Amino acid sequence: MSFWYYETFEGETRYGCLVSEVVFSGASDYQKVELLDTVHYGRALVLDGVFQTSEREEHFYHEMLVQPAMVCAPRIERVLVIGGGDGGAAREILRHPQVEEVLMVEIDAVVVEACKEHLPGMGAWDDPRLELIIGDGIGFVRETDRGPFDAIFVDGCDPVGPAVDLFGSEFYDDCARILANDGVCAFQTESPILQRDVFTGIYRRLSGAFPRVHPYFGPAPLYASDLWSWTLASRNVDHLSMREDRLATVEPGCKYYNRDIHRAAFAVPSYLKADLDAGG
Repeated sequence: MSFWYYETFEGETRYGCLVSEVVFSGASDYQKVELLDTVHYGRALVLDGVFQTSEREEHFYHEMLVQPAMVCAPRIERVLVIGGGDGGAAREILRHPQVEEVLMVEIDAVVVEACKEHLPGMGAWDDPRLELIIGDGIGFVRETDRGPFDAIFVDGCDPVGPAVDLFGSEFYDDCARILANDGVCAFQTESPILQRDVFTGIYRRLSGAFPRVHPYFGPAPLYASDLWSWTLASRNVDHLSMREDRLATVEPGCKYYNRDIHRAAFAVPSYLKADLDAGG
């Protein structure tokens, strides 16, 4: 029997999906993990009661997290992903033939195994260029000697529980340290509507670690606010530069991202521009 599954945000807003079946329900050392068959979005991943991704709308999020950085970075041979246990970010990265190595550090093995089994089309788990490490991404970035990386992607959950420190100044400093001099980082940076203060705080902390910080925006239909933000950070990379050879490779297969979206996404809404100009 179908039922409504609701995500409630801070007791103020609620988002619901009609669910036809609970495909998987389990608990890791970090969180409750569920995979639900929703009527509208297909199979969806839910962590601690919060919708994360689904079959029919994941392209909005994963293409926007990954492709702007992959298209403007000078080099993309060595790539690091922190988080991203559903596999979607690594899949988007691996669409580029120039990529030689993707190192993915995900803290929760239960999420990875559940997604491999129940969302197999989301990732590119069999690509030999992908190396998966189950471990703490924060500690990895702090301690690794495997850099520098041409691109770093941080695909973490909301800033609660084990993901809190993914949004801290120390973590951002560590990302900058292991990034190549002409490398690019891309971070998911929360809802600029429901989490406006969180978004501006992230911008402020990133600006303390990187000379160039550029937020950008797009839809995320599964998330309660719909409008989502990501941020590119680098030392010297032009965020509006786009390499035609890479666009030619990925644009035809993208459902949302293209060169026009790339340019438009970096337009900052007026109410946020006032916040950012004032230092958050």
